[in-house]
Amino acid sequence: MGTATAAARRAVAQQRKYKAVIIGDTGHGNYGHGWDIAWRELPQVEVAAVSDPNDAGREKAKDVCRAARSYRDYREMIAKEKPDIVTIGPRWCDQRMDMFRAATAAGAHVLVEKPLARSLADADEIIRMVEAKNLKVQVGHPARLMAVTWMVREMIERGEIGTILEVRGRGKEDRRAGGEDLIVLGTHVFDLMRYYAGDPKWVFAHVTDEGRELAPGMMKEASEPVGKVGGNSIAAMFLFDKGVHGYFGSTRSDVATGRRFGVTVAGSKGWIFVPLSDVPSPAPYLLRSPSWVSEKGESWERVNYPPDKAIRGREGTNHLMALDLLEAIEKDRQPVCSAKDGRWTIEMVAGIYESQMTGGRVAFPLQRRS
Repeated sequence: MGTATAAARRAVAQQRKYKAVIIGDTGHGNYGHGWDIAWRELPQVEVAAVSDPNDAGREKAKDVCRAARSYRDYREMIAKEKPDIVTIGPRWCDQRMDMFRAATAAGAHVLVEKPLARSLADADEIIRMVEAKNLKVQVGHPARLMAVTWMVREMIERGEIGTILEVRGRGKEDRRAGGEDLIVLGTHVFDLMRYYAGDPKWVFAHVTDEGRELAPGMMKEASEPVGKVGGNSIAAMFLFDKGVHGYFGSTRSDVATGRRFGVTVAGSKGWIFVPLSDVPSPAPYLLRSPSWVSEKGESWERVNYPPDKAIRGREGTNHLMALDLLEAIEKDRQPVCSAKDGRWTIEMVAGIYESQMTGGRVAFPLQRRS
């Protein structure tokens, strides 16, 4: 993956021109994490139009993304513009399936804000729709293309922390700690856990709400319409490929700085933490100690890497995701974070709840998809 960033940038030199449109909804999920600017300043992409039912928001977005035209209704926009690519920007998921249906019916590839869907059943339907027409979907997990992410994997492959013994991830654990953190930010963690450890085989989880065991009747809508959530304390253990176990936690506590948000890979010779608190991610922390503490005076290191001047904050990481999607279309390969990658994060979330509700270990793929 060390060449992923360079490969994505090579798409700039492509001769084919693409027409993209952007779906947003000011006040109702907006444009997610900056997906309205993902195509800006990319010469091979014409941002033909933006849609937004909010009049003021639509005019502002038109200027921001430099769209030629604007529409109140995304269905009308897609029907008239006949785009090659549809960007589904809103971070709220209550309209996600209808937006996907409109895009795939028009034969358009999709760049979409995470999470991929509100439910596992919806994620399954999205994959059926896009596979039927060989369409590409890039899910907005930009950590996949950050230099820090693949640099850490290269360090692991070189044996710098020895044999991987376990992988740990924590959500942001802010006011949303627990169930909402699980679906909104835990998907980033699960995506990186899979990136480092492979696909999960099973999960065993414990979820409580104010100390009470979470039961089906306690599930509720989140503060944003991203699906039903439950619990304010979550602990889960996964088994990944090659026998590596992974642990995820998100618990409401008296400290809500969000600085624990990230993924730790623990090996026989050391311990490395990849923070997800900023975009792009800051340098990881490395401890070269088999005991995982400074037992013999070992010191924590910040693993510096050459600054990528082409990445300007979130706009730069979103550009890389957009460019990778273009290359995936050109080469008929899957994007770096495909619809199936996006579904895996939803399946891991669903598996945690399934384990809690059944009181046992749950195997993947889940048998119950609803």
